[in-house]
Amino acid sequence: MEHVLFKIAFPAEFHAQTAVECAFKLHPQVRNRLDQIERITLTTHESAIRIIDKTGPLYNPADRDHCLQYMVAVGLIFGALTSEHYEDRIAADPRIDALRDRMLVVEEPQYTRDYLDPEKRSIANAVQVHFKDGSATERIAVEYPIGHRRRRAEGIPLLVEKFANNLATRFPAKQAQAIMTLCQDQARLEATPVHAFMQMFIM
Repeated sequence: MEHVLFKIAFPAEFHAQTAVECAFKLHPQVRNRLDQIERITLTTHESAIRIIDKTGPLYNPADRDHCLQYMVAVGLIFGALTSEHYEDRIAADPRIDALRDRMLVVEEPQYTRDYLDPEKRSIANAVQVHFKDGSATERIAVEYPIGHRRRRAEGIPLLVEKFANNLATRFPAKQAQAIMTLCQDQARLEATPVHAFMQMFIM
């Protein structure tokens, strides 16, 4: 349980989570200069290259959320990534494929070693944007995604918020609050019979 990796902040395939965080950080610097971009360097680990490095057409949302370049492009353009960004309406934005075409994906051997190291299990990515005038952004690197065990203090409040928001989409406010209150009281939760807990989720 200590090694669980939560998908908290946005819907992205795990090997791309940190790359999307990098893109968010770069968004303010590039959003008004998209047409001036010459190339984008994505530095990653071997597993990401093997699983989500995709060029060419992407045919559906599942294809797009397993494309490193697509997710980074969306992050750079919009500064956000939601399930809606994988749908056809947004995927038709020509800026996305224009940025994908300018991306170079390279392996950083240290990232690969740290990904496989059981003491680290990092999922590192770095992104740098180069402009036609010869200037470039800083190289932004993120080693561990927000849901990683090494970022628990930062991630747990967001996880609790995500849980509350999702309860609110399914249950009346009083029922959602009752579930939330119980789940935040570990001693009472552990003492609650399973059937009683499951009963709380029945409309």
